[in-house]
Amino acid sequence: MQEQLNRETIAISLKASNLTANTAKKAFMMVLLQMQNRIAKTQTPKGKQSVKQLMNHNVATNTVEITGDTGLFDKVAKKWAVDYAFYQTGEDKYLLLFKSGQTDAITAAFSEYTAKVMQRESDMKRPFKEQFREAEQNVKRERAKHKERTREREHEYEAAL
Repeated sequence: MQEQLNRETIAISLKASNLTANTAKKAFMMVLLQMQNRIAKTQTPKGKQSVKQLMNHNVATNTVEITGDTGLFDKVAKKWAVDYAFYQTGEDKYLLLFKSGQTDAITAAFSEYTAKVMQRESDMKRPFKEQFREAEQNVKRERAKHKERTREREHEYEAAL
């Protein structure tokens, strides 16, 4: 029995000594890839995810109805590091599902989201003439800056001569 074990040990060591750098590299890469896959499977996703992924967290969830732009909420929710998912119930109507433990963060994110939506709506309600005048003033300011820069360059060029 001991003699057979010694033979197998010698055979394995001979096979291992025949390894080249490339085969060792491939073996290490395969082991590393398997370890990364195991880690990825055990980690829970963060931020926006599918409803199925959110339900797989095995925690209680709450819902809130949202109408409108979900992309704007995505930007705000990233800031507050919230785990959430959208479920579309109708055209431009969604259910926002989130973890019950993150109620405070969702409340803060939702209040910031509503403030941004209200700001966007108030900008849209401004009369067109007022928006046009503001844009016209911005263009005039940009032109004045551009003229000032060109005058400075001309002045520097003349001073160099």
